[in-house]
Amino acid sequence: MTEKPLADQDLGALVEDWIDWAEAARRLGVTVGKVRTMIRDHELAAAVPPGIKGQHIPADFIQDGLPVKGLPGLLTVLHDGGYDDRECIAWLFLDADLPGRPIDALRENRGSEVKRRAQAMAF
Repeated sequence: MTEKPLADQDLGALVEDWIDWAEAARRLGVTVGKVRTMIRDHELAAAVPPGIKGQHIPADFIQDGLPVKGLPGLLTVLHDGGYDDRECIAWLFLDADLPGRPIDALRENRGSEVKRRAQAMAF
């Protein structure tokens, strides 16, 4: 993957499209309060992107009106391994030889390998 620590990755270069909590709520058909709860419960992850005020969510985390299939479980595994939201986002958007980025594999319903790699990395 890369030798640079996840915490030091440039999220602005990794994630092309960010949405604020209000837009996430609109896309999910829930309230902003529910989005806050989803972030707290690791169903979604949020970070402050460079040059943008406040926490935002990568737009790729929402697909067909729901969090991407497998994302909540994956975020839980990474958080249990000691990673914060920012590091989780960086890992999901780095090229991990899956082929491609873990977020792309999740969006294409190829989450099993992503979860195996996350478990190996987290523990």
